[in-house]
Amino acid sequence: MTSVIQYTSCPACGSTDIHHVLDAKDHTVSQKTFSIWACSRCSLRFTQGVPGQQEIGAYYQSENYISHSNTKKGIVNQLYHLVRVRSLNSKRKLIQSNSNTPGTPRLLDIGCGTGAFMHHMQQHGWHVEGIEPSADARAQAAQQFKVAAHPPEYLFHSQLRSFDIITMWHVLEHVHSLHEYMVRLRELMQPNATLFIAVPNYTSYDASVYDTWWAAYDVPRHLYHFSPASMRLLLQKHGFTLKAIQPMWFDSFYVSMLSEKYKTGGSGLVKGGLVGLLSNFKAAANKERCSSLIYVIKK
Repeated sequence: MTSVIQYTSCPACGSTDIHHVLDAKDHTVSQKTFSIWACSRCSLRFTQGVPGQQEIGAYYQSENYISHSNTKKGIVNQLYHLVRVRSLNSKRKLIQSNSNTPGTPRLLDIGCGTGAFMHHMQQHGWHVEGIEPSADARAQAAQQFKVAAHPPEYLFHSQLRSFDIITMWHVLEHVHSLHEYMVRLRELMQPNATLFIAVPNYTSYDASVYDTWWAAYDVPRHLYHFSPASMRLLLQKHGFTLKAIQPMWFDSFYVSMLSEKYKTGGSGLVKGGLVGLLSNFKAAANKERCSSLIYVIKK
């Protein structure tokens, strides 16, 4: 029997003051439509009717799902790969600026996909471990980058040591056991460790332009849709301190081009690129309006 999750209260703060906002289509795998609801208390949005943890895997089985397949199919994904090297360097520099650990620092990358970030950090002298639910992505990581990623149950293994840096690049929105993960993250952090969580931001300009076609809703794979306010409340609930918020400027272009493709059926390159540019222009005055945000977090 297939399990389906239907929330009667907010999965982040527990409030029962929730309501329907919009319906979004799964353009990647099933072509099904899912409802997105919102919490009036913390402003989190969340997908209703999502498959349970044991069934959700089928919705990742597509060559178009780039974080698992590493596909270069289509011009949008080709542009993604061109930008990726610069993005990896940017992430490493951000981490280095928030790490003062002597010797060889230890980094855990949760949701490491095909291992590009793990490999990049290893090349720069870091001890890196990765966790990835997809067996296919783990196999690609081993084959392409020669890095070994663990299955997701390893996160809760009693012998897993603590880390100086933990990263979740566009991962938290996928996690069924949201609060269990937040508790475990604290347990795995050294006293002076830093946690980096990157998630899409539905309060961005490009999200308002594309509405139901906004690619970063990515239903049903994205269980939660965070605003800066909802992320602050979630972190506070679990005893974390938010130190900084960093915009991910390239995401605005990628998400907008993909959204334009979904909306019109065309390439989405020109108009989507212009929307991404305008989104970043508006976010320059308020970085918390950027299409994706990195939250820099301490205990």
